[in-house]
Amino acid sequence: MTHSLFPDIRAPQPARQHFPALDGLRGVAALAVVVFHFMEMVIGNYSQLFIGHGWLAVDFFFCLSGFVIGYAYDDRIGSMGLLTFARVRLIRLHPMVVFGSVLGLIALYADPFRATPLNLSPGQVSLIFLASVFLIPYPAMQERSFCLFSLNSPAWSLFWEYIANIVYALFLCRLGRRGLVVATVVAAAILCAVGYTQGNLWAGFNGETFWVGAARVNFSFLAGLLVYRSGLLIRTRLGFTVPAVLLALALMTPYATGGWIREAVVIMLVFPALVMIGAGVTLNERSKRFCKLAGDISYPLYTTHYAVIYAFGNYVDTRHPSATQLSLVIGGGVIGTVAFAYIVMRCYDIPLRAYLGHLMRFPEGGFATPSGRPRHRTDHSN
Repeated sequence: MTHSLFPDIRAPQPARQHFPALDGLRGVAALAVVVFHFMEMVIGNYSQLFIGHGWLAVDFFFCLSGFVIGYAYDDRIGSMGLLTFARVRLIRLHPMVVFGSVLGLIALYADPFRATPLNLSPGQVSLIFLASVFLIPYPAMQERSFCLFSLNSPAWSLFWEYIANIVYALFLCRLGRRGLVVATVVAAAILCAVGYTQGNLWAGFNGETFWVGAARVNFSFLAGLLVYRSGLLIRTRLGFTVPAVLLALALMTPYATGGWIREAVVIMLVFPALVMIGAGVTLNERSKRFCKLAGDISYPLYTTHYAVIYAFGNYVDTRHPSATQLSLVIGGGVIGTVAFAYIVMRCYDIPLRAYLGHLMRFPEGGFATPSGRPRHRTDHSN
């Protein structure tokens, strides 16, 4: 496959199939992450949480990303060129990276429940902010467990998403299926070795566990890409509810001795299977509309909710609310973060991406036809 840094943008592209159920599943996973983050601020022992494995949603994101990146770019990255690929992915991902960083900076100073002074100089905060905006890991805040991105902790997975995209553009797009199978098997072995060594597959968000994140994205992205290239779709008329419930149950898997084994099973078997089902399921029109909305909100929700989580954690520590109060606050917090994500999506993310896409003549990642009018290709990935 030949790569050109200056492709012919006039070449028309064929219409593409859409996978609305995958959008919906991404929305379910994003909502589960929000609920998990609220709950872990109340109950630090994950074995006591009803959604104690909510953090596995990140591995599902990675698997889904591998599938849709392969779907969206395998047959066109050679003609579009590496620079155009990079621009399209930056337009898709980075506006919300910047927004999440700004929101995190505001929340750092505006938190009404902070009990102790912020022991950071303006210069230190500036470095933390710039690192967040440019997605450079900088585990500098002890009070936030030395997260790679202290202003917006979930950005650690976006960092690895970028790395996966770069590796895809440079190597994986040209790797044959046999080579991809070998790479996926090796990645599975590495993931199991990490699980055996640590006792679990959790983490990757801070400096101490940095390379755990690499092991997690390595397998899941490759597995998703392998599912796409192998055409392993499970055709079914089960509708959206069944895969959504299966995903929720996977994230509520209870803890037990040797828990890393069941975590590995979920990551290596359940999530790829859910992608196969989501890509092959038949939906009615109402389900399609719901899934589209859920998918559209998922990325803004994922990248904005943690500013509230920081304040909620301080609220729990300083106010010691009752169970009833916690139920009301968490319920209102989840609803509020979803509503805020919708507003951000409508008023910031979609308009800005459309504007940036127009500047480079690839609205929403589309190509220009000979007439100059865009021909869209849906990019489902985060």
